[in-house]
This record gives sequence, structure tokens and C-alpha cells, in this order.
Amino acid sequence: MDIKRLKERKKLLGYTNKEVANLSGVPLGTVQKIFGSSTKEPRRETVVALAKVLDPEMANRLQSGGSVICETQAAYSAVSADGKMNKSGREETEDYEIPVKEQGEYNLEDYYNIPDERRVELIDGVIYDMTAPSVYHQVVSIEITYQMKTCKEEHGLPCYPFAAPVDVQLDRDEKTMVQPDVIIICDRNKMIRRCIYGAPEFVLEILSPSTRSKDQILKLNKYKNAGCREYWVVDIENKAVTVYMFEEENWPRHYTFDDKVPVGISDFKCEIDFTRVYDQLVELGAYD
Repeated sequence: MDIKRLKERKKLLGYTNKEVANLSGVPLGTVQKIFGSSTKEPRRETVVALAKVLDPEMANRLQSGGSVICETQAAYSAVSADGKMNKSGREETEDYEIPVKEQGEYNLEDYYNIPDERRVELIDGVIYDMTAPSVYHQVVSIEITYQMKTCKEEHGLPCYPFAAPVDVQLDRDEKTMVQPDVIIICDRNKMIRRCIYGAPEFVLEILSPSTRSKDQILKLNKYKNAGCREYWVVDIENKAVTVYMFEEENWPRHYTFDDKVPVGISDFKCEIDFTRVYDQLVELGAYD
């Protein structure tokens, strides 16, 4: 159980012991002992709870019953083959092997050499595997993008909505490349051939069991610090929408699938009708 890794993630995210305790449900005294190194072998359940907050991918591996170090090495030593194209559009060579590094040390070169069939994000040098989106996830993404595109055309807005997959070099550095579910770009200079270079004005993420902690904690802070103006989190299971307008003081705002949710970056000319989203999900049997 890589406590050292959790210490690094805690420092990187800027959390205090009290914040980690509140988010994880682990008693503050226990958190202090673990990160103060006075507890050498904490309980597995405790480490899983901490990892859900600080490193969701580690939590997933632990809950699957595996060794963190061994599975990390296995997961990130993928070999490209068959002359396929990688994420940068270059042809892969049969003998290229992604180097095994400590999480936090990966960069864009590593990211671009991972085969396209393996969906990942790179955040602060950490590679996060992404599962394929569900049918319900895709229905929500497509409908929201469609409504935003329709509003853009109706009002002549100088902004462009995109649905995943599209690479976003969020911090304009070599350590982060994310793939939000839906983005809106109003500055065309950010649209370069290989990716969106810089923070989108608007980002929307649709929660899934494997991304819930990452989207609500890690990505929330990343998008805010990178300069995104607006961040939405859509929770299909609970029929809820949480809106963060970072330029305002009163955030987040909470909505349901009964609401029409205004889009702040459009000067509130656009709104997303979530009753239409809900109707499509019901038609597909998403809810009993």
C-alpha cells in the first residue's frame, strides 16, 4: 500500500489532514498518524478510503484486491504493436514500450505513445485509465452538445461546443492532458490542430462510478486553477446538476433534471433543458 504516493497526492492537491478526514470519513487522528508515519501498516479499508479522495485509480486497484505497486507497473507498461497510430497521429513502432515510471513523472510524450484504444488522461504527471462511456453517458453528452450548438447558432455566439474525445492541454505544460465530456471554446486561438491549448471557458463532466471522486474533487480544482469560467457536473444516477461559476461568489448552484439550467458564459442567453435529457434516459430504461 503506497502511503508515500498518497502523501505526495495530498501535498499536490493542497489538502490539510482535516480536509482529508472530512472528505474520506477517516477519523482525523487516524489521518494524522498515517501521514505522520507513526502508523506503519494502516488497515486496507482505511487506505482505500483515503485513496478515493487522493488517488481514485489507486482506490480502484485496491478494491480489486491487487497490489498497488505491482498493478501500477503492469498497468503502465503497455506495448504498442501492429503499426497502429498513437494519440499524436504518428505511427507506432512494434518495439516501443511505455516506460515504467513513478506516478507523477509521466509526460506528454508518454501520453502520445499510448495506443488510442487505451483511453487515458494525464493529470499532473499521473496517468488515469478511463473506461468506455455507457450508453446513458453518451445520450446525455450528445443531447447537451446539441442544445448548446443550437443556441450558439440561434444567437450568433462566437463559441464552439465540443463533445469528447478531444484533448485539452489544460495547463499548457507537459504534465496534463484531459478529455472532458463536453467543452465550450470561445477563444479560437486555443484551437490548435492537435488539441485545445489552454483552459476552455466551459467544461462539463458526466459522473460515472470510476470518475466520481476525480471529477468532483481533483478536476474541480484543476479547472478552477487553470482559468475555466464555468464547470458543470452531471449526475445521471441522482438526476442532479451542480454548476460552478468561478467568477461569482455564490457557487455551487444545484439543479435537477426538472430544470432548465442557464449557461453563464453565454450571458445567460442559452440554457440546457434537462427535461429533454431525462425523457431520453427514461425512453432507454435508465430509471425504474
